[in-house]
Amino acid sequence: MGHCQVEQDLEHLERIVARISAGDRIPLSYWRKRVNAVLAAARLPSQVERAKKLVNALDLLELSAQ
Repeated sequence: MGHCQVEQDLEHLERIVARISAGDRIPLSYWRKRVNAVLAAARLPSQVERAKKLVNALDLLELSAQ
């Protein structure tokens, strides 16, 4: 995954994660896989930091569902 694709995916995931809830039609596990794939492909420190923020946001969503 190239730099531009990582940026596009991060932007998309940031928009989605800000709007989803634990009870949405698409399970959080799907979004976690997507975020983890971007995190693995991220090369710039800013990309890694943004992906880690998404991981944290998903963690909070999962906690709120329990």
